[in-house]
Amino acid sequence: MEVFYYVVFGVLGIVVAALELSKNNKDRINTSSAFTSFKNNYLVVYSLMMAGDWLQGPYVYYLYSTYGFSKGDIGQLFIAGFGSSMLFGTIVGSLADKQGRKRACVTYCITYILSCITKHSPQYKVLMVGRVLGGIATSLLFSSFESWLVAEHNKRGFEQQWLSITFSKAVFFGNGLVAIIAGLFGNLLVHSFSLGPVAPFDAAACFLAIGMAVILSSWSENYGDPSDNKDLITQFRGAAVAIASDEKIALLGAIQSLFEGSMYTFVFLWTPALSPNDEEIPHGFIFATFMLASMLGSSLASRLLSRSSPKVESYMQIVFLVSAASLLLPIIMASLVAPSKVKGGGISFSGCFQLLGFCVFEACVGLFWPSIMKMRSQYIPEEARSTIMNFFRIPLNIFVCVVLYNVNAFPMTIMFGMCSIFLFIASLLQRRLMMIADKPKTNDWTSLNERNTEDDPLNI
Repeated sequence: MEVFYYVVFGVLGIVVAALELSKNNKDRINTSSAFTSFKNNYLVVYSLMMAGDWLQGPYVYYLYSTYGFSKGDIGQLFIAGFGSSMLFGTIVGSLADKQGRKRACVTYCITYILSCITKHSPQYKVLMVGRVLGGIATSLLFSSFESWLVAEHNKRGFEQQWLSITFSKAVFFGNGLVAIIAGLFGNLLVHSFSLGPVAPFDAAACFLAIGMAVILSSWSENYGDPSDNKDLITQFRGAAVAIASDEKIALLGAIQSLFEGSMYTFVFLWTPALSPNDEEIPHGFIFATFMLASMLGSSLASRLLSRSSPKVESYMQIVFLVSAASLLLPIIMASLVAPSKVKGGGISFSGCFQLLGFCVFEACVGLFWPSIMKMRSQYIPEEARSTIMNFFRIPLNIFVCVVLYNVNAFPMTIMFGMCSIFLFIASLLQRRLMMIADKPKTNDWTSLNERNTEDDPLNI
C-alpha cells in the first residue's frame, strides 16, 4: 500500500505544477513593480509566521504525551487554547484596530515565542499558560495580518483586484508549501537529529523572531478607528451593530464559522478515520499530501479570482457542496464495506477511498481561504476589521471546544455527518450572499458608529 501514498502525492504534485506552469494572460493580472515589492514583502513575513505555526502543530500532542499526561489532561490543554482564543480574541482584535495592526502583528510574534518557551517545562500549569498564550496568538494570526494587509494595500492606492493575488499566493505558500517544508523540517529535527519533541518549538520561535524583525524594519503602522473617545465596549457594540445591520456581514460570519468548524473537526477525525484498527499509516506523509491538495485548491482560486466571471460568491457555493460530499465518504464506506476486526497492518481498501475524499476536502480548503479573504475585504468595514473578524471566531471556538469535550461521546460517522450538514448549510447561506451581493448597504460604518455614540449616555 506504500505505493498508493506515493501515487496520490505524485499525481497531486503533477497537477499543481501543471496548473502553475500553464497560466496564461487571462489567469494573470498586470500589476506595478511597487505592488510586486509590497506583495513579496508580505509573503515573506506571512510565510515566516505560518512556519512558526506549522512547525508546532504535529508535535503538540506528542510533546504532552512524552511528559506523561493522559488523554483527558491533553484534551483540557487543547480546550484551554481554543477557549483563550474565544475569550481574548475579540479584545486583542479591537486593540489592533485602535492601537495599530503592526503592533498587533509584533504582539503575535512575542506571544507565540513565549508560548514556545513554555514547552520546555513539564509542569502542567506552565503548559496551560502556554496554551492560553497560543490561543491569543492564533486570534492575532488570523485577523491582524489580513487587516494590516487590506488597509496598507488601500492606503498605497493599489487596485482592489490585486488583493486577490496576494491572498491566493499567501495561501499557496503559507498554507501549502511552507506547511510541507515545516513538516519535513520538524521530522528532521525530532527523528533524524534526535533533538527531541521540543526542538520544533525552538525552531518556530526562531522563525517568529526573524519575521518580527522584518515587520519592525519594513512595515508602516495602520489603524482601524483610532479615535480617542471610543473604549473597548463602544468598539464591541459598534462591531455588533455593523454585523446585525448588514446581512452580508452576518452571512459571511456564519459561513466562515460553519466551514472552519467543520475543518477543525476534520483535523481531529482524519487519523482515526484512516486507521480505525490501529493500522500503520505515515502521518507525516499524509499531512504533506493534504497540504499539496490545499496548494492545488489555492492555485485554482488564483485563476478564478483573476477573472471577472464567475464571481467568488458564485463558485463558493459549489466548493461548499463538494466539501460536504467529500466528508460523506466515511459514512458511505462504513455502510458499504464491513469493518475489519484485524488489528494493525496497512491502510485498508476503505481507508484508501477515504484518503482520496479527504484530499478533495483539502483542495476545497485551499479554495476557501483566498476566497473568504477576498469577500471579507469587500464586505467588512475597515474601521473595525480585526474586531469583526474575531467576532466571527467566537462561535467557531465554542463549536470546537464542544467537539473536543465530546469527541468520544459520538460515533465517528455522526461527527462526519454533522460536518457535512454544516457545509451544506454554508452552501445555502453562500447562495443567499450571492443573491444580495450587489445590494447597496443601508447604512455605512460611520453613520452606524455615530448613531451608536449618540445613543450611548456614557459618551457625552
